[in-house]
Amino acid sequence: MAESYDVAIIGGAFSGAATGLLLKRSRPELRVLIVEKAAEFDRKVGESTTEVSSCFMTRVLGLSTYLGHEQLAKQGLRMWFSNDPEQAFEDCVEFGARYNSRLSGFQVDRAKLDEHLLQCAVKEGCEIHRPAKVLECELNGIGANALRLQRGAEAVSVTAKWVVDASGRAALLARKLGHFKPLTEHPINAMWGRFTDVRDWDGAGMAKNFPRYASACRTSRSWATNHLCGLGWWCWIIPLKGGDYSIGLVYDQRLYTPPASGSIAERLRAHFMAHPVGREILGEAKPVEHDMRAFSMLPYFSEKIVGDGWAIVGDAAGFIDPLYSPGLDFCSFTSKGISSLILRSLAGEEITAAAGKYNDDYRFCFRAWFEAIYRDKYYYLGDAELMAAAFLLDVSSYHLGPVRQVYSDPATQFEAFPFEGIPGRVARRMLMFYNRRLSVLARKKIEAGTYGDRNSSWRLLVGGFVPDASLVKLLRQGLFRWWRAEVRALFLRRPPQPLPEAKPARAAS
Repeated sequence: MAESYDVAIIGGAFSGAATGLLLKRSRPELRVLIVEKAAEFDRKVGESTTEVSSCFMTRVLGLSTYLGHEQLAKQGLRMWFSNDPEQAFEDCVEFGARYNSRLSGFQVDRAKLDEHLLQCAVKEGCEIHRPAKVLECELNGIGANALRLQRGAEAVSVTAKWVVDASGRAALLARKLGHFKPLTEHPINAMWGRFTDVRDWDGAGMAKNFPRYASACRTSRSWATNHLCGLGWWCWIIPLKGGDYSIGLVYDQRLYTPPASGSIAERLRAHFMAHPVGREILGEAKPVEHDMRAFSMLPYFSEKIVGDGWAIVGDAAGFIDPLYSPGLDFCSFTSKGISSLILRSLAGEEITAAAGKYNDDYRFCFRAWFEAIYRDKYYYLGDAELMAAAFLLDVSSYHLGPVRQVYSDPATQFEAFPFEGIPGRVARRMLMFYNRRLSVLARKKIEAGTYGDRNSSWRLLVGGFVPDASLVKLLRQGLFRWWRAEVRALFLRRPPQPLPEAKPARAAS
């Protein structure tokens, strides 16, 4: 006989566990099944949370105590730029916060976080089949869905009023229904792994060797997400609880080709050794064996994420770019929004119109986020002059928009995607415009041979980002830096083109 459930969730990691947890907390009488294929979670890429996903975890899911004890507190985002592989470490340009972060953020080991959240869902009353594989999934509408599972040597049949796909990049339902689409306009690839023996950014040795560097900052650089940036690529260095580091490279295949020979660890090391900051911090770093990954064509999305008795949450719904760590933001919004729609449906409400609006809002938000922040950003990512403007404008807009939104009322605001309404659309247009202009300026600098000409001997250290009126000052600074770059670009000249070589005259026949 088939086991009957109100909701069957495929995937027990962050998004699936969060969705189950929210459903059971709202209506404990619901029968919720989580199907997880792995007996234990493997170590994913070390992940840095934003203020939005941190708000979801602390204020909505109630994980503050766990995060404080078992994961690392994050001290913001830092970016590093150079214009020469042999440049002195202290001459590299640095962006970041001067003081401690004022809103919660965390550097998380996703395997540990996923396991904890799944156990929270089980304690709340969710049932779990693990390890179990979905063999068949029949979507027959609300109340009539059927799954066939392989649980060990046992075949299990399940019926469910709702099926939720939280299978991550596998995107089981999006592929099955034909909604899965790669974002070919943004051709980025990634490789990453874990390393030990990374040099302490705040250690006594660094302070002794680089006193100007040490005295410039009043917070811990070690607990920040540190990014090294270049034309067409960026790298992350993320500390994890226990002492090892997640280290990775993301690159636009139109603009950059990483070292080609050797293992992933050897290729990463060769890349880092060509950057002054990477060479100083990672010169003695050692890779953790069998803990290396690579993905091509990172971005993708689903054209629909909710339908008649089915829904998609988290990475199964889409992924854009890890630069500003938006992955868990989308996991947070979709888990809360989809769980709310399902609760309304199970309460007897007709949600066809609401589901249609939710699909429209998701498509618009995903596209707006890509167009406003990430499209062609890799053209100017390695130029400190242009990225200074983007850093101030991007991060200020994010805090005045999504961060301010969710902190105003965490219980309800995660049910609405960013960029909704007229103010959101106005903000999208503004962000799209300056992002496009900075990309144009980068191309002009590349042609003129001046790309990265200001990647030396200065720092952009701000007091901190809080979603209040103080951000207006940082927005003004970002606008000023952008307009100044526009003025400088007016005087750029393309270098004279060499005359074509004369071809020898052909002998008369």
